[in-house]
Amino acid sequence: MTEIQRPGALYQQVAAAIREAILSGEFTPDSPLPSEAQLMARYQVSRPTVRNAIAALRAEGLIDVRHGKGSFVRSDSQPAVTLERRITRARGGGFTLPDGTEWGEAEAPSVYRSHTTKETGQALNLGEEEALLCCDRLLTDPATGTRAMHRTSIPFETADAIPHLAESPDRQPLAIYGLLAEAGHKLTWSETVRARMPLPDERTALKLPDATPLLHLARITHSTDGQPLLLEELRVGADRAELAYQITAQASAGRGARS
Repeated sequence: MTEIQRPGALYQQVAAAIREAILSGEFTPDSPLPSEAQLMARYQVSRPTVRNAIAALRAEGLIDVRHGKGSFVRSDSQPAVTLERRITRARGGGFTLPDGTEWGEAEAPSVYRSHTTKETGQALNLGEEEALLCCDRLLTDPATGTRAMHRTSIPFETADAIPHLAESPDRQPLAIYGLLAEAGHKLTWSETVRARMPLPDERTALKLPDATPLLHLARITHSTDGQPLLLEELRVGADRAELAYQITAQASAGRGARS
């Protein structure tokens, strides 16, 4: 039996004791927690106190509650999938993924007309309420079952300049890169990554456990003059994926200059 100090909220004391048992390795990753009755006996507290403590640890992301099975210590294993964020130019002029991996689609792509928000407008160097062609995909990794949400946002100006793109905005991003290159654009890309808590629909679509953030990647395809042509957004659970980038050194802007 573990003695619980009484000052303050009792459930917080119980949560602290269980947390210490998890972090010390007494309760190991992926293992079930003792039952409510066992925790009540261990800490000499009531059932509501134990339930409140478990709820607090769920909110912290230390515990998963599996329907019909009980409470489990969350796994501390490595992410299931590594996302290589390089873009490779093929010999024939097209573009390929670095390792040839292809994600499956859990459902048919959804193509629709939309408009820029403050955030997407800034990314595309457009004002708010500018017209966009969008395509949403729900992707699955065939090897691990990891899910990802992918959205392509194409400004009307970009689509109008490339007839094949306007006719089929649901093309895969690599195919869109090829069309842009064929149109004479020398493409460059920039990408940002941030972590945030998921919205309810994102949590459901990605099948995220409680208290799990997602990674939100925003990749912008730029034209020869730096004008944004395309915005891609990828959302994936932070517990399932890690990102890998190839970094190369660039020459200093002033290198070789003489005064």
